[in-house]
Amino acid sequence: MMEITGKKISIIGAVRSGLGAAKLAKKVGAIPFVSDSGSKEKLEVWISKLEAEGIDYECGSHSDKVFDCDFIVTSPGVATDSEILSEARRRKIKIITEVEFASWFCKGKVISITGTNGKTTTTFLMAHTLNECGIKTYPAGNIGYAFSEISLDVKEDEFVALETSSFQLDFMDRFKPFVSAILNITPDHLDRYENSFDKYIASKIKITGNQDENDFFLFNADDENTFSTMKNSKVQKLSFSVKKEVPVGAYSKNGKMFFSWFGSTEEVASVNDLFIKGEHNVANALAVLAVAKTLNLPNKKIRESFKSFKGVEHRIEFVRELNGVEYYNDSKATNVDSVVVALKSFEKPIYLILGGKDKGNNYDQIQDLVKKHVKKIYAIGASAQKVKNYFELIVETEIKNTLQDCVSAANKEADPGTVLLLSPACASFDMFTDYEHRGRVFKEAVNNL
Repeated sequence: MMEITGKKISIIGAVRSGLGAAKLAKKVGAIPFVSDSGSKEKLEVWISKLEAEGIDYECGSHSDKVFDCDFIVTSPGVATDSEILSEARRRKIKIITEVEFASWFCKGKVISITGTNGKTTTTFLMAHTLNECGIKTYPAGNIGYAFSEISLDVKEDEFVALETSSFQLDFMDRFKPFVSAILNITPDHLDRYENSFDKYIASKIKITGNQDENDFFLFNADDENTFSTMKNSKVQKLSFSVKKEVPVGAYSKNGKMFFSWFGSTEEVASVNDLFIKGEHNVANALAVLAVAKTLNLPNKKIRESFKSFKGVEHRIEFVRELNGVEYYNDSKATNVDSVVVALKSFEKPIYLILGGKDKGNNYDQIQDLVKKHVKKIYAIGASAQKVKNYFELIVETEIKNTLQDCVSAANKEADPGTVLLLSPACASFDMFTDYEHRGRVFKEAVNNL
């Protein structure tokens, strides 16, 4: 526990992470001030919550009042090279992330999960499995509750399954999870990292930087990019694989899931025990299995938790079927790799909604999949023209203004036995608050048909 009573803390960003950090700061006796460049109309819901807590704030722009502080807590949506953070660095003001701040006040053990894809499913499955095995575990971070919303509630014998994005790992200082996990690393968010994949990887590596011999680092043995993250020689290392046996960790073979620990191997579960399907979900489950068995949890309970876990909202989520057309919400697919997974999940012809805030996407890797699976593309958002320019000679592509327009068009055009899939490959911030907001708008449009 850090002693910060009476400290002035400026918090950049007034949405979920910022609100959580501000409330936590006030609870521990600090003096929070929240600053967001967004308009009052756009932030109305969040501002009302700040006002209800009696927390000082400003919106519309950042004033010099931000710099009258002992340190700054920044939200993941604020770019590291933004003007406000750049000026703070120039003034030599300490900057930390909301996750770092929350970790100062968490008595329980943290399982921090990062990676380009699979974070959300793995985090929820981790929390579900540990809870089913009798260990109280809170899912938090880049999903559901901000870490700072629940950090004070976690007891010493409890856990936090923490989805941790690269943005939340930037500006890390003392963050030291009991288990850190890197599920995979592929090019993403390069617009935030000066189009440098190496800088993106460097951000991911921070998840394990403060760990010691009492902690565990879990990595994907099938992903060559994760090997470059194994620079902390102190931490105990685990791995998982869907392609080969691993000496310490979890792997799948012939439809079975095994746990290996320095020469001793046991069968724990079957791939068929998983309610959620697909090789990517087998990999996610193996990551969970490796941690669960490291904690000596019983095989039967692990199997039962795999069977009872029904998946995650906004990740290839079935919404409804109408007139023979199935509607799926994959708003969490904010990069091209996620769209690969989604397109491989269907045998039926797909009407695909693609577009949003582009992060330097290269669509070459889905060109063949689109040819094979997609009947038509509806292009939306700031990258709509880029999507149209790339795909219009491959498949029929039409620009639409809103998700409602896409859903209405598919309702008229799609044949029975087809799928309308929102899997945008882009961030949501051009049109929505976040990917969850985008997914909810899509589902509302579908359910209103």
